[in-house]
Amino acid sequence: MTSRGRRPSSVVRWLHVLGPGLITGASDDDPSGITTYSVAGASLGYATLWTALATFPLMAAVQLTCARIGLVTGRGLVGCVRRHYPRSFLYVACLLLLVANVFNIAADLGGMADVVTMLTGLPAMIFVPVVGAAIVTMTIWASYATVAAYLKWLTVVLFAYIVAGFLAKPDWGAALRGTIVPQISLDRAFVTTLVGILGTTISPYLFFWQTSLEVEEERARGRGSIAARRGATPDELRDARLDVTAGMLLSNAVMYFIMLTTASTLHRAGQRQIESSRQAAEALRPLAGDAAYLLFALGIIGTGLLAIPVLAGSASYAIAELFGWRAGLDFKLRQARRFYAVLAAAVAAGMALDALGINAIRLLFLSAVLNGVLAPPLLVLVMLVANNRAIMGPRVNGPWLNVLGWLTTAMMTAAVAILVATSLGG
Repeated sequence: MTSRGRRPSSVVRWLHVLGPGLITGASDDDPSGITTYSVAGASLGYATLWTALATFPLMAAVQLTCARIGLVTGRGLVGCVRRHYPRSFLYVACLLLLVANVFNIAADLGGMADVVTMLTGLPAMIFVPVVGAAIVTMTIWASYATVAAYLKWLTVVLFAYIVAGFLAKPDWGAALRGTIVPQISLDRAFVTTLVGILGTTISPYLFFWQTSLEVEEERARGRGSIAARRGATPDELRDARLDVTAGMLLSNAVMYFIMLTTASTLHRAGQRQIESSRQAAEALRPLAGDAAYLLFALGIIGTGLLAIPVLAGSASYAIAELFGWRAGLDFKLRQARRFYAVLAAAVAAGMALDALGINAIRLLFLSAVLNGVLAPPLLVLVMLVANNRAIMGPRVNGPWLNVLGWLTTAMMTAAVAILVATSLGG
């Protein structure tokens, strides 16, 4: 994002404004998301490709709404809600977010460890604590600018999946039909997969992270107080729209190519029962060659390194804002001990779950259930805040953001109902 003043132009300006939105979108394609999309492509072929197209405007609208809240108010999402709405729901929501993120961190660490073992033969029990400790150390001791740059550059790894999609030699005619003609089935496997895609794509932790990262960007420009951060210029809101759109476009393009890759190889070859991203990578080798196999496997490691700080950080921001603690990645450890303690504890808890040997698919399922329960009421709060003139002043949501935002809320509510119905049905 650019500062208030003269802005660069053309490509230089476009690259400069990419920041919180790009990182948020990229972090959505974490190892657990890759597993979900791989399972979808392997089990259902090209039938779910249309979801990448359909969810793009919904994701973009929700994340842009969160970005606007952070830019206009100068506070994180929980900080806004706790000052204008009853706090009772927030206590439960923040606890569920923390638990869901811990499950997700454990699943991501486990998925990365599986791939490292596959590529190098190193045991997972060595990789998990080393990587977990390294992520916590870097996040605590590095400056916000360093952490943001690290996360921004890691987004490049996602292009591995786009390349892998072309190496898989898909049936482009069938893929095009699966992209533009939605296929819907009431079959339990299809419904469960569809709910999983929706829950993985529109995740509550992204709401908190997007809003808080916009505040971090403001702090990085020297606006240390809430008064200095409050308000946003038309140029800043325009830059946020470009940033978020680019991030969500990258996220959904990667989602599309992961499903395309596994549909073109595993589904076509009849290998339709996979339970992990490692299985997907291993199965790709004889079907699409060493290049696709290596790109797919290395992408899992890179996306984990990108997503875990985001998962831990979003929980930290939420808990810190709930209790009014000092929060921010640019603070030293002594200045924000409780904020960093939550961040470290979230990663440590994820490492502990891996050490207990809990099945990664079970962790992903529990995380999806918690996120599914949490998403609809949180989306309602996001939309209420974004349309509250006492909070947003004249920068309340416009008609299109409201239409897409409330449509997303309705769809996520329906997804939870379907998830409960299919679960009760066995």
